[in-house]
Amino acid sequence: MLFEKIKSPGLAHISYLIGDKNQAVVIDPRRDIDIYLEKAVEAGYKITKIFETHRNEDYLIGSTELKAKTGAEIWHADQKLAYQYGNPVQDGQKFKVGSLKLEAMHTPGHTPGSMSYVLYGYEGDPWMVFTGDALFAGDVGRIDFLGEENLKKTGSWLYDSIFNKILPLGDEVILCPAHGAGSVCASAIAEREMTTVGIERKLNPKLQVDNKEEFIELVGKMLEYPPYFENMEESNLTGRELLANHQKPAALSAAEFAEAMDNEDTFIIDVRMEVSYASAHVPGSISIPLQNLPSFVGWFIPTGAKILLVTEGEYPEKAIRDLYRTGYDNILGYLGGGIINWHMAGKKSESVKTVTVDKLCNLLDTESGKHFILDIRSEDELEEEGEIQDAENIHLTQLPEHYDQLPEDKPIYIFCGSGLRSMTAASLLKNEGFINQKVVLGGLIAWNSTTCPIV
Repeated sequence: MLFEKIKSPGLAHISYLIGDKNQAVVIDPRRDIDIYLEKAVEAGYKITKIFETHRNEDYLIGSTELKAKTGAEIWHADQKLAYQYGNPVQDGQKFKVGSLKLEAMHTPGHTPGSMSYVLYGYEGDPWMVFTGDALFAGDVGRIDFLGEENLKKTGSWLYDSIFNKILPLGDEVILCPAHGAGSVCASAIAEREMTTVGIERKLNPKLQVDNKEEFIELVGKMLEYPPYFENMEESNLTGRELLANHQKPAALSAAEFAEAMDNEDTFIIDVRMEVSYASAHVPGSISIPLQNLPSFVGWFIPTGAKILLVTEGEYPEKAIRDLYRTGYDNILGYLGGGIINWHMAGKKSESVKTVTVDKLCNLLDTESGKHFILDIRSEDELEEEGEIQDAENIHLTQLPEHYDQLPEDKPIYIFCGSGLRSMTAASLLKNEGFINQKVVLGGLIAWNSTTCPIV
């Protein structure tokens, strides 16, 4: 038997390659598909079918990409939606995978048509269940995409899906969700690398309820999501142009890069580490360090925008990959040779002021009221980690809606968990015309290494 768990960091997306007797299927493939092809060839398997658990919102599904390379059949869920590719899978529909059997099981809640897939072993007993965004390690799928007025209905669907369909499969069944910790498709997915139905039955906080009403009350919340989700929903119905037909973004000279910057609908994303950006960056660029790119690009860059990249080392390929995964296809190129070549061409650069936690802590003691502390962590982080004395909290994703709440006559000290997101905030403020913002280096990690107060 073949079983491969394929993780996509940043998006916290998980897909699966499973097979038996040289026949393999892929569940919820990502857009860059080489890893599936490579692993199948290495094991001597042919990919014959592709399954989708639901119409995804946070990344571009790679089904059409994989079909173009393998000829595999595509089977998608949400049969009432207007898909322009593949075949609608039916509840209870069975598929052979060598000597194994894969059965579709309708598990609505996250979306109305969500499907889980149960893999049955050689003796006919269930081995694994691929739950998509219905049930995760330590959490359940968000149910708010149909709006606040439908939370009771979608919550009821999800309760029935989990308690009446997934849990009865048996405690020993391996649970294979479509996301891990950090995904926006739930509020608090656990770090468990592997899990089972039984582990979730006993340890998942969202399942420790006495009845459906209690479950709906617990999970029936509206969560934030980035604007690009709407574009993903549409593109995952129609399919996107194949990546093979895209012109690969090229390295640009400083002169070419500067010329491309002049277009008003062009956005410059700097994916280098925050300290590199602070030292010197291209004017007008937005700092989104590479590890944060999949999580935050959709909040600040419009879908369809023209994009220029400032990178270093192996970052160009990784940044382009992450942008493609989230549907940003209009990449004009990247600064060849990085910021050093920009300097050597005599081009203007800018910097961001920084401050250590020791200095900030001292300022709070000696000059209280003369500074504005902006904490851009989420409410969940504040509850779990504590708040900074005298700080105002505006979550990073909501910052553009609250510029008018920030002072122009005081230094703004920007604070997050480690400093990465603070640099993103500082770049947004700089581009908005703020001139006196400073990033707190090391964020809460550094703060906790001192005696500075947490309230």
